[in-house]
Amino acid sequence: MSHGFEDARLPTHIEVSGLIRQAQAAGGFATVLQSGERDAGTLGILTTNSGKNTMFWERMPQLDGTRRFQAIMTQDIEKLREFDAYIRRRMDQDPDLWILELDGPEMERLIDSDLR
Repeated sequence: MSHGFEDARLPTHIEVSGLIRQAQAAGGFATVLQSGERDAGTLGILTTNSGKNTMFWERMPQLDGTRRFQAIMTQDIEKLREFDAYIRRRMDQDPDLWILELDGPEMERLIDSDLR
């Protein structure tokens, strides 16, 4: 009988609220660009610093069975439309997807445990 512990995860809206508070505490800003499914929605995160070094992060399956945030795409100043089109496609593909933008210095440290 499974107790569901291996599937236990924080409801998405609570995770988003926590990341918003962490960004603000670190001197940054946070904006929800799209609200997804309240409890089980997927979370995509844009990290940027005043529009520079923008990256899009999503949880990806790891070999050990866990799911960790990884930078899926980095905005290329020469190809801004491609980056924006990718984000729009992800939003269209998954109506349960949350998109959270974290803006400030070193916001990626809030989501990537390897950078802490």
